Amino acid sequence: MAKNLIIVESPAKTRTLKKFLGRDWAVEASVGHIRDLPKKDMGLGKNYEPTYAVLATKKEVVKKLKEAARKAEHIYLAPDPDREGEAIAWHIAAVLDRDDVELHRVTFNEITQSAVKRALEHPGKIDLHLVDAQQARRVLDRLMGFKLSPLLWDKVKRGLSAGRVQSVALKMVCDRQAEIDAFVPEEYWILGARLAAAVPPEFVARLHQIDGKKAKVENGEQAAAIEREISGGPFRVAAIERKESKQRPSPPFITSRLQQEAARRFGFSVKRTMGLAQGLYEGRVVGERGQLGLITYMRTDSTRVAAEALDAVRDHIRATYGAETLPEKPNHYASKKGAQDAHEAIRPTYLDLPPDAVASYLDADELKLYRLIWERFVASQMRPALFDVTQVDVERGKLTLRATGKILKSPGFLAVYQEVVEKLENGDEESGAMLPPLAEGETLKLVGVEKEQKFTQPPPAFSEATLVKALEESGIGRPSTYAAILSTLTEREYADKVEARFKPTQLGTVVNGLLQKGFKDILNEGYTAEIELELDRVEEGKLPWKKVIVDFDKKFDKDLASAADVMPNVKVDGVPVDEKCPKCGSPLV
Repeated sequence: MAKNLIIVESPAKTRTLKKFLGRDWAVEASVGHIRDLPKKDMGLGKNYEPTYAVLATKKEVVKKLKEAARKAEHIYLAPDPDREGEAIAWHIAAVLDRDDVELHRVTFNEITQSAVKRALEHPGKIDLHLVDAQQARRVLDRLMGFKLSPLLWDKVKRGLSAGRVQSVALKMVCDRQAEIDAFVPEEYWILGARLAAAVPPEFVARLHQIDGKKAKVENGEQAAAIEREISGGPFRVAAIERKESKQRPSPPFITSRLQQEAARRFGFSVKRTMGLAQGLYEGRVVGERGQLGLITYMRTDSTRVAAEALDAVRDHIRATYGAETLPEKPNHYASKKGAQDAHEAIRPTYLDLPPDAVASYLDADELKLYRLIWERFVASQMRPALFDVTQVDVERGKLTLRATGKILKSPGFLAVYQEVVEKLENGDEESGAMLPPLAEGETLKLVGVEKEQKFTQPPPAFSEATLVKALEESGIGRPSTYAAILSTLTEREYADKVEARFKPTQLGTVVNGLLQKGFKDILNEGYTAEIELELDRVEEGKLPWKKVIVDFDKKFDKDLASAADVMPNVKVDGVPVDEKCPKCGSPLV
């Protein structure tokens, strides 16, 4: 009989752990949360004290966990190392009914034998500050949901709901759509000259200045006049600037950057990216080596890397790409302001398992994400790429045209990882072109004139990647919440995806308008970010969690009292409710 019991969240994780642990260990999974606030009532008692109930779908799981706990002499709680995981550990401890033994809390950033062994050798206790932060978020969301939903039912349609953070994300989507709808395009023109020197190649120089001032061509008449000026004769090389430029590698991934890059490169939704990353973290069978956790924990806001991982990646770079690609000291990256820094950056756990070595054991999307994480991490510890950059200004009369050439001198990290650069909005820049040998004062032959009419573009609608970026920059949401925030917008039919970009539906526009009329002091970027910082302070033990609740509820109740009067009735037909047809399973409206 196993003397030791370790309880994790995921069944997939149990298979990986069983590979490391011997016969004295039983490994069980809670399969996520086992308790929550009840669905049918507020679930909050005096002084906002939560009343939790075992989820109906988890009663058999709880029964199994209690049976395993009764047989064990030592119990280790090992859900994920974040707020939700800490809360799950706390709820498990509450239902196990084993006051006679100490319940150990263990966490590991990667599911490798060494990391698990180290965690079990140094167990801790449940961090009640982390639990309080999770409870505070849950209670805030419950208060808003239960108090605000009836108002939306009365004003719009029964079955609607509004989340504290999701409503701000909806506001951002609606605000952006309003900018797009109000946008008035402005005409402008791009002009340039194709020029030839004494030796090839030909190159294009773009109009840069007119009479020493930045060129701005606003209509066809101006463009035609400048075209005639360009066509009038040869150009003279006025100035040449040569310099070396460096392109430094990006840091290893944090959650939001991984979500953005996977969306940009592969078109993955945030939810898809996190699902794939979860599987890579929990473990995949890799041939004779069995089930292995292939990456570190995927919910993090830190670019920090463990010292042993830095040593390992530097050894790999030296052996694979040569010592000349390795900086003298490891590259260190600053985490963003306000980062919790609780976990390492997202990185591969086994540097002897490059993407090609595991390709046959992963599905196509898993391999894409693993390769992205692998290459970004390795590249982050390599030297910068070096370029020789030449900038040439050529003149004719009052016109100055500019061309830029960029030649790769030393690839550095680009030997491993190619950055995907967002296309410039106006697409006007031309850089990286090959330039011929040139000298100041040299006369250049005009080969042809290039002229193109363009119009300014409205700001683009949010994609998943850019909405996550906007939320992050506003201080809204955390690594564990981005996926849920975005998926809720479409699940509640407040926004559609049109060509992979969010467009508010009629319902979303109506609901946002009402919420902003009645709750603009609460449902805005600034106040929501302030709440996030308060939750961080709760997590740090610097603020009692119930004070966050009391302050919020006082402000919310004040707005709620007046909202019924200031919010108009706007009935929208065909709004889905939280019930399904018993025959066909379709949402009822």
